[in-house]
Amino acid sequence: MIARPLAYACLALSMSLVGSYVALSKPLTLIFPVFLLGWLRFGAGGLAILHWLKKPVDEAPMSARTKGLVFLESFFGNFLFTVCMLFGVSMTTAVSAGVIMAAIPAVVALMSWFILRERIGLRIWAAIACAAVGIALLGLAKPTHAGAEAAHPQAWLGNLLVFGAVLCEAAYAIIGKKLTGSLGPRRITALINLWGFVLMTPLGVYYALQFDFAAVSAGIWLLFIFYALAASVWTVWLWMTGLKGVPASQAGVFMVMLPVSTALVGVLVLGEPITRLQWLAFAISLAGVLLATLPGRSQRSVLA
Repeated sequence: MIARPLAYACLALSMSLVGSYVALSKPLTLIFPVFLLGWLRFGAGGLAILHWLKKPVDEAPMSARTKGLVFLESFFGNFLFTVCMLFGVSMTTAVSAGVIMAAIPAVVALMSWFILRERIGLRIWAAIACAAVGIALLGLAKPTHAGAEAAHPQAWLGNLLVFGAVLCEAAYAIIGKKLTGSLGPRRITALINLWGFVLMTPLGVYYALQFDFAAVSAGIWLLFIFYALAASVWTVWLWMTGLKGVPASQAGVFMVMLPVSTALVGVLVLGEPITRLQWLAFAISLAGVLLATLPGRSQRSVLA
């Protein structure tokens, strides 16, 4: 068990990195086909953590159920999340993606209620309502300049795909709670990355055979290395490590860092404009995150 402050730091940094690479993957989708980018990401990440695949001496053999959970964790949290997220951010803005991804804690709670039959209180229902209102307002927001609409003619589809990524991330969170009881953070990271690489290989190879790698600039390759390591290694290991020291029911509070960092990178780094209506949608969405994740009176002693 790691110290509580260190666990908090791991969870916060993990979600900040997720938000950052979601936004910074947008320039990469302008250069690489989505399936090629995903395949290269899992390949580069896998090389960096190849030694993590080795089974620790003190780890029990994986049961059939654990193996199935590892596959599902990678299928939803790696493969489908990557496909939906990369296609989504290529069609919409990082700011919009940030607003939509603020719905993750509410969707996790709703999915836990539907699948695990966990009880949902009034505050969680209010959080779900905030997420719905934020996404609805986002749909009403208009571009701040004439070229924005032309740049994102399929923004509605991009937003829908980002929401698909939200569903995948929620499934990843629920399955991850189960896996941390059987496997260590490094082993989980390596195994689900390997499955992601396998699932991406057929289409990844297809696009690789047609792609001109020599035309990619050094700056884009540096951005890709950050994306690959952040997405395949750092964020997963940090999240699973943090879950070792914090109750799973409280870890979600740190998901507030995801939409914040996504929107900030979009505005400050990518230079995306943001309208008043988008600001309102973002504020309502963040209110939903806080409603869904801050501990109640009976839970505050757990965080002390």
